[in-house]
Amino acid sequence: MNVILPDGSELALPEGATGRTVAEAIGPRLAKAALGVTINGTLSDLDTPLSQGDQVAIVTAQSKEGLDLLRHSASHVMAEAVTRVYPGTKVAIGPSIKDGFYYDFDFPEPISEEDIARFQAEMEKSIKEAQPFERREVSREEALDLFKDEPYKVELIRDLPEGSTISIYRHGEFLDLCRGPHVPDTGRIPAVKVLSIAGAYWRGRSDNPMLTRIYGTAFPSKKELEEHLARLEMARQRDHRRLGKELDLFSFHDEAPGFPFFHPKGMVVVNTLLDYWRREHAAAGYQEIKTPIILERTLWEQSGHW
Repeated sequence: MNVILPDGSELALPEGATGRTVAEAIGPRLAKAALGVTINGTLSDLDTPLSQGDQVAIVTAQSKEGLDLLRHSASHVMAEAVTRVYPGTKVAIGPSIKDGFYYDFDFPEPISEEDIARFQAEMEKSIKEAQPFERREVSREEALDLFKDEPYKVELIRDLPEGSTISIYRHGEFLDLCRGPHVPDTGRIPAVKVLSIAGAYWRGRSDNPMLTRIYGTAFPSKKELEEHLARLEMARQRDHRRLGKELDLFSFHDEAPGFPFFHPKGMVVVNTLLDYWRREHAAAGYQEIKTPIILERTLWEQSGHW
């Protein structure tokens, strides 16, 4: 059979060929870098079988699609690591996001920032083992049975429309409900870092249980990861909330969430900025006015801010 490559050329392949076959036919460098394949525009696992006339493009970590693929797979590796460290933990969801990934968990006991190093160590073990990601499609009944001890997965399965394709992925001892796709194996995640712990409501609704969200990131190389971590540290050092406290500029209090209480040193900064603002606006021909701080509720309703 023949498939069509991104440049429009055709590549002859044996029956049963996959994206991996295409990458190997093009060259060893691409075969080594390949993480997935797009088939007629749909991102798929590298070992997905191809059909006659498919338009095929190999995906590497140098593309946005490939980086998302890498990070989504890393979220599964982190989930495996967390459940190794804390058996009995219930897993929720774990997508890739801008600059990284997260996974939400329901822990049987409280955890702390000190656990991050333990999760990191377990992730590195899984990556070293190069565990294959194996996809399987199952019926709704089988999926419910496989995840009967995972209440969040059961809820997701029950929400799927009747007749939906339900796919699961396994790597090592970890099984997850997931559309995929994923990288071929955990060894394709060369640089990963568990970053922080936060709270998040299940499915973003405040009437649902509060889960523990663990953030991480992954990159195609250790150098890129180190550069990213350096940028995060620089941003942390320049964080206005941190500087405001350390320089005694302002503070926050429960009586006015989100509104700063400026201290004397902070007012020096505020007045300096206001003086500059007034000079620049006056030079541009603007006139200054002042409106009331407290207004009727109807104004907020009319403006859509109520």
